[in-house]
Amino acid sequence: LPWVNPSPNMRNPTAALLYPGVGLLEFCAVSVGRGTDWPFEIIGAPYVDGKTLAADLAAANLQGLRFDAVSFTPAASVFAGENCGGGRIFVTGAGRCNPLDLGVALGTAPPRRPADKSPTLLKHPPTLEAVSAGKPIRDIRAQWEPRLGDFKKRRAAFFLYPPAG
Repeated sequence: LPWVNPSPNMRNPTAALLYPGVGLLEFCAVSVGRGTDWPFEIIGAPYVDGKTLAADLAAANLQGLRFDAVSFTPAASVFAGENCGGGRIFVTGAGRCNPLDLGVALGTAPPRRPADKSPTLLKHPPTLEAVSAGKPIRDIRAQWEPRLGDFKKRRAAFFLYPPAG
C-alpha cells in the first residue's frame, strides 16, 4: 500500500520504524529531528559532538542500523534555530532492526543529557536506572526479557494486522 503520513513528522516508513526508539528521548534535552527534513532519523543537540555520538552508536553493534555524524539546525521544536551536532540513523536492514535497542543505546551514549525527563515515556524504573548508569544493552534487556513472552501474548488481541516476523 502507498505510504500515508500518520502525522506531519512521520513522513516515511523509516521514521515510523525508528520512532519507538528515538521517540523515547522526546522529553529529554535533545532534538529528535522535528523541524528538519529527517524527523526521527537524526538526533542531536548543541552540546553533542556528532563524530563521538556516531562512533558510540556504531560501537553498540545494533543490527540493521548505521550511523553518520551530522550537523543540523532545526527550524522548530527543541533547539529551534540552534546548530546541533548529532547523528543520522540509516536503516540497513529493517527486519533486523530493534528500535527499542536503539532507544537504549541513545540513552546510554555520552554525553548524558541535561534535564532528562525520560520517565515521561519510559516507565520502568529498573530500566531507567540501568540507562542512567550507562549499562550495556544486553544487561538492560535482561531485566525485561523474562516477561516479554507474556506481554506479546496479551497484546496480540489488539493488533489490527498480524505482526511481521
